[in-house]
Amino acid sequence: MPESAVAPQTVDIGDLRDLAGKPLGVSSWRQVTQDEVNRFAEATGDNQWIHVDPEAARNGPFGHTVAHGFLTLGMFTGMLYELLEVTGAALILNYGANRVRFPAPVPTGARVRGHIDYGTVEDVPGGVQVEFRVTVEVDGNPKPACAAEILFRYYREVPGAAAGGSGA
Repeated sequence: MPESAVAPQTVDIGDLRDLAGKPLGVSSWRQVTQDEVNRFAEATGDNQWIHVDPEAARNGPFGHTVAHGFLTLGMFTGMLYELLEVTGAALILNYGANRVRFPAPVPTGARVRGHIDYGTVEDVPGGVQVEFRVTVEVDGNPKPACAAEILFRYYREVPGAAAGGSGA
């Protein structure tokens, strides 16, 4: 996990609407290791040789192993939390994505960072839905590894939570 050089921006849930269309920031660089790629392959069952077999990958289309696209996408949450802390939210949910593309591979050993902007911000029952526009940069490559519109929901209270008990 990267160590951030700056403290995250702190925003109250009620103020998120004011940030629609504005830039959030750029995360710290983090290196993508072969061990991370192997663990992701094991967790997802995607053990394709371009990801997990360095010897075979040397003769493949990229000349080395590359990270899974969904591993790259999955790094977004850490990048976001490095840059943003939302107060007044009892629950934060990754609600999905409107658009995801992987224009360039992430070679294992490469460094990546996220450029994040606020997109649309909409009220939802009990909270706010924020669209984040993210571009994942690979150090030394002008072409991004990932471009996505990712939706997060911030709830003031936990939906469906009964007072005083877990319901179990």
